[in-house]
Amino acid sequence: MNTFEIKEDFLLNDEPFKIMSGAVHYFRVLPEDWYHSLYNLKALGFNTVETYIPWNVHEPKEEEYNFSGQFDIKKFVQVAEELGLFVILRPSPYICAEWEFGGLPSWLLPYKDMRIRSSDPTFIEKVSRYYKELFKQITPLQVDHGGPVIMMQLENEYGSYGEDKEYLKTLYELMVQLGVTVPIFTSDGAWKATQEAGTITELDILTTGNFGSHSKENFKDLKDFHESKGKKWPLMCMEYWDGWFNRWNDPVIKREARDLTHDVKEALEIGSLNLYMFHGGTNFGFMNGSSARLRKDLPQVTSYDYDAPLNEQGNPTEKYFALQKMLQESFSGIEQHAPLMKGSMNIMDIQVTGKVSMLSVIDHIAIKQESKYPKTMEELGQQYGYTLYRSCVTKNSNKEFFRVIDGSDRLHFFLNEEKIATQYQEEIGEKIYASPIAGSNQIDVLVENMGRVNYGHKLLADTQQKGIRRGVMSDLHFITDWEQYSLDFSEPLSIDFDKEWKEHSPSFYQYKVTIDEPEDTFINMESFGKGIVLVNGFNIGRFWNVGPTLSLYAPKTLFKKGENEIIVFETEGIWSKSISLEKEPKFIEIKKEGEE
Repeated sequence: MNTFEIKEDFLLNDEPFKIMSGAVHYFRVLPEDWYHSLYNLKALGFNTVETYIPWNVHEPKEEEYNFSGQFDIKKFVQVAEELGLFVILRPSPYICAEWEFGGLPSWLLPYKDMRIRSSDPTFIEKVSRYYKELFKQITPLQVDHGGPVIMMQLENEYGSYGEDKEYLKTLYELMVQLGVTVPIFTSDGAWKATQEAGTITELDILTTGNFGSHSKENFKDLKDFHESKGKKWPLMCMEYWDGWFNRWNDPVIKREARDLTHDVKEALEIGSLNLYMFHGGTNFGFMNGSSARLRKDLPQVTSYDYDAPLNEQGNPTEKYFALQKMLQESFSGIEQHAPLMKGSMNIMDIQVTGKVSMLSVIDHIAIKQESKYPKTMEELGQQYGYTLYRSCVTKNSNKEFFRVIDGSDRLHFFLNEEKIATQYQEEIGEKIYASPIAGSNQIDVLVENMGRVNYGHKLLADTQQKGIRRGVMSDLHFITDWEQYSLDFSEPLSIDFDKEWKEHSPSFYQYKVTIDEPEDTFINMESFGKGIVLVNGFNIGRFWNVGPTLSLYAPKTLFKKGENEIIVFETEGIWSKSISLEKEPKFIEIKKEGEE
């Protein structure tokens, strides 16, 4: 059995130990591919893997827990152990990670008097209940219990959010009570203000820094903070950013391999580090986060490639080989191996086999809920996806305007099943002009949750409740008597493709393809507008023709030998009679403002 301690060095079995870690998020990589990613980390010469643990996937509905399949954290840690890797876990209620709502479950939002990420007793009660289930899974995996877990994190970058020391102390006490015996640490910006705000001085909690360059300067700041508290702790960068995430309609962000390799070498000469990310993976389903802005939040794309040493698929990039070469030259005796490579497949021009308008089948694919006024997604018991709101109004004039009051994030407005308007965040609330018929008119409002913010001040706000928050007005009057249909794609859908299809309406498109030998692939979506793709019922994520990504990664494990079904749900009325599976991802070049 190993031992791990923090003194003036990290000590593994009483010997100094330099942590060379890489981040691999088990929840962004399907279980069949965990071994591939972790083997390549070990082959690079690293000795540790780090992962966040997102609350929202493990308690998707209040008091309903899931630690199986894609979210089997215990199995992920065991695969790492079998490969000889140690593990750092970050089991914070909040993780950021460009993940939906920073990993917080959105069912917290209807508790309107509760303050998230604070010592609020209601929030602590929710965290405590979840922690009791989570730590049953992970405490037996600690190094002093015979497992590979050497450290666990307290909260996450709290120094960039708050100063509620009672909250941090309560989380620490919870972890200890629930059996955490390995060292506990915090991670924040390396400078004094965030280090001070993000830790509890009177407790012996290692503080680490997060940065991606200027290693000497950042480690000096971290060392100065340690010394100001009378500590001689080892220095560690818990997130050494080797790339960056991407947002819709923004340029792809890249970092040169030579630049990264130089900076990583400099950091390792001083202390330990965790590469964030080593393998980024994919925001499958509706799990992409969003950057908070005052008026218009900026959702991130489905791919979490991150320009990391392993690409989205999990294969080595130029950065991987540059790092491997640098490590070999800088650390004598380091154990390295040739990395694993996965294949990809091309299947072109797969023809459409069925199409049907969403409005034609909504009664058969979603449960209807009725209320006097529109309810938010969360009030309807829905967390992600789309909600269709329907009502009828009687009119005598052929000119009218409507307004959706306080909705998120993007909507399509229909009058008598004809699309009248599309509005995004900053436009919602503006007048929608229409020409109703005399008598009864059907109103449909399809609202998309594009992803909740994952960082910053809006984690507090009721703006993260999705759908329609206040109501819909016809002229000066709020419309009443609503039917609401939740489309979260959490269960397999039985779609009748014999129903009516109407041009320019949100629709389902079915494609069938026979595959002899499945491999990974990228589904080219450049001829479509906006929506999601289901591969044999599994939601692989969102696409949007604004770019920068114009394809969706589909792992080999989602396909089967023989006939496979791909269903595209597209909301803009932009579609193609065929789709293609391609070996490489597709991008569109987007220039920054001011560039020619």
